[in-house]
Amino acid sequence: MKFKKTLILIASIIILGAIIFLVSNKSAKKQDMVPTNPLVPATQTPINITVIPPQAKITNERLKNTIDKALKEAQGTYGIVIRNLNTKEEYYLNEHREFDTASLYKLWVMATAFTQIQSGQLKENSILSQNIQVLNNKFNIGSESTELTEGTITVSVKEALNKMITISDNYAALLLSEKVRLSNVSDFLKKNGLIESRLGEPPKTTPYDIALFLEKLYKNELANEDNTQKMIELLSRQTLNNKLPKYLPSNLSIAHKTGELGYFTHDAGIVFTNKDEYLIVVLSESDNPSGAEERIAEISKAVYDYFEEKDIEL
Repeated sequence: MKFKKTLILIASIIILGAIIFLVSNKSAKKQDMVPTNPLVPATQTPINITVIPPQAKITNERLKNTIDKALKEAQGTYGIVIRNLNTKEEYYLNEHREFDTASLYKLWVMATAFTQIQSGQLKENSILSQNIQVLNNKFNIGSESTELTEGTITVSVKEALNKMITISDNYAALLLSEKVRLSNVSDFLKKNGLIESRLGEPPKTTPYDIALFLEKLYKNELANEDNTQKMIELLSRQTLNNKLPKYLPSNLSIAHKTGELGYFTHDAGIVFTNKDEYLIVVLSESDNPSGAEERIAEISKAVYDYFEEKDIEL
């Protein structure tokens, strides 16, 4: 009888150990991520996405209801900032939640470049040229993320800025980042109070900081009026228009920048209408990025309709 109890005890310990091992192993796999370069998107392993319910600070109940309706049954996590620059109406959702920037970091590179252009350190007609292998090595671009492997890229600063913003060209961004230096980009973030944003592997930001960047740009606080207009014009020539502008009138001016990286898809910009000018920032993390892109477009349309209808009532 005593021997039988001992066998039962040993068997119980073995089973318990196996259960702990399986649970621990499963938990570890959920957190496994393929390291990404701070500048170029890379493939990521699947992650467990949690839906965060809309809990926003708002100044208008109707605006909240408008966005809640657009977010109904949304899967994934969304961070949103809406700010009407004329009426001062605002909406916030997960505004301090941290997201991978994807290509939104290019906003910081653009602004740093124009800061140096304004100070005379950099010329728009200066030629940037570098071997592709050197760029891949310098910015730690892994083979799984490499778009190009050989040859040389040569463009002017002005051409690089145009490609980096309007078509989100990664190698134009690498050339500019090499020229202006990432340490100066980090200094730009600190100087302008973008304390929730940082470069790294990968870079991180929040909806609040992206909205702050756009508002400072709108108010000529990042550069003088001439260079501010050049940046807004660049953003207005964005060719990746399947999110914020998708359902808006084609004659609207929308200065915006998109970002896509694995499970992250974002769009952020300034919308200029005949009656209003407003900031809209929508950052998302979802295991269905194409669905999130459509959701961003629907949120944008709902916000536009809200401000248009409100103006008619007034």
